[in-house]
Amino acid sequence: QVQLVESGGGLAQPGGSLRLSCLASGITFSGYIMSWYRQAPGKERELVAEISSGSGSTNYADSVKGRFAISRDDAKNTVYLQMNSLAPADTAVYYCFAKLRWGISYGYWGKGTLVTVSS
Repeated sequence: QVQLVESGGGLAQPGGSLRLSCLASGITFSGYIMSWYRQAPGKERELVAEISSGSGSTNYADSVKGRFAISRDDAKNTVYLQMNSLAPADTAVYYCFAKLRWGISYGYWGKGTLVTVSS
């Protein structure tokens, strides 16, 4: 059974930092492209960052470039999202997503972790 379990969400102040983790089980983690998506209240789910298998090349949404960093540890079956300089607009539920190839939309989702940025 495939499971993706996110952790690390919570309340952060504007300008603060949080580090999200996603622990995967039931898949050969090293072979999967891993992504972080987010969904804010009343908005559609959007891609935040993704990291390839193998080379670990990364892509980011323009809104988070220079502030967020995605990384992976294949030995721990875990993908991370380091979020710095947080702003209220970053408030959302953050989801982990795993897929086998570029260009496909199906894969495995986690249940999400809530990030709230507020003073």
